[in-house]
Amino acid sequence: MTEEVPTKGRVIPPVYFLLALIAMVALHYVVPIAQLIHSPFRYTGIVLVVSAIALVLRAAVLFQRAGTTIKPFQKSSALITRGPYRITRNPMYVGLVGALLGIAVLLGSVTPFLVVPAFAALIHSKFIRAEEAALERTFDRVFLEYKSKVRRWL
Repeated sequence: MTEEVPTKGRVIPPVYFLLALIAMVALHYVVPIAQLIHSPFRYTGIVLVVSAIALVLRAAVLFQRAGTTIKPFQKSSALITRGPYRITRNPMYVGLVGALLGIAVLLGSVTPFLVVPAFAALIHSKFIRAEEAALERTFDRVFLEYKSKVRRWL
């Protein structure tokens, strides 16, 4: 069972993802600066986007199977360490960053690429640090051991 935490006024990661996506497209059309990637190479972004979405979905399925929450403001009832969690402690966030990177490749101009590290930094500061602190409180040594073996990003 997950502990409910008030979420009123809190923005969840998919909203930040959508805002980053909108910013990328706007920057591409308003201030593209220069085209870095040209056709047909831009279409490799599709592979990145599809792979990133598959990673997010795989990680979400593992949460569902374990019966724990996917919501960042709720207490986890299980520590997932299999599947993509063997490679990164945050496959869902890695997937979101990967999808943005794929979209930047599809757009091909300089400015969308600027949004990707900004999004990663925002997710790190607003979610990952707090989530990892909560996991450490909940799972103590088990999480610390996992944390010592698996990188935060990649």
